[in-house]
Formats: sequence, C-alpha cells, structure tokens
Amino acid sequence: MSERVKLSRVESAFERLDYPVTRDDAAAEFVDVTVTFADGEANLGELVSEVGSDAFHGPDELHAELQNVLPVEAVGEPGQSDGDA
Repeated sequence: MSERVKLSRVESAFERLDYPVTRDDAAAEFVDVTVTFADGEANLGELVSEVGSDAFHGPDELHAELQNVLPVEAVGEPGQSDGDA
C-alpha cells in the first residue's frame, strides 16, 4: 500500500528507520511513499536514491541531504520571486 506524506513531515517518516542506514536501504524503505509539496509531488524513494551521501547516522542527516535534491516545485510558493527585483 502506498503512503503520502507532506514535505513538512518527511523528517518524522525518516525517524522510523534504524540508523545507521545506507542510502540504498533508505531509498528502498520509501519506494512506496509519495512526498507532496505546495505545487506537486515526487516519489520519496527516488529522491533519497539521488542524495550525495552513502550512509546516514540519523534522520536529521538524511533530511538535510534531501533538501539538496528536491525539485523546484518543492521550494517556496509557486511564482515566488527570489527577491532580486
């Protein structure tokens, strides 16, 4: 059964893993999880498989790495300016 989790709650999903955990094992754990954003969604397992680290010692490390691979739809509000106007 697939699961849906909001981006703001994804770190709590990471807390259910046993640490340390490898990137591949974490990705496999979340293969059936969809993470939802303000303007879209993505497969959490696929996102985890794209992070740079090979292993994590806690949910905070995994969450920090996830921030680097999130699609543009996950960052800020739709149509929001970067403030460079």
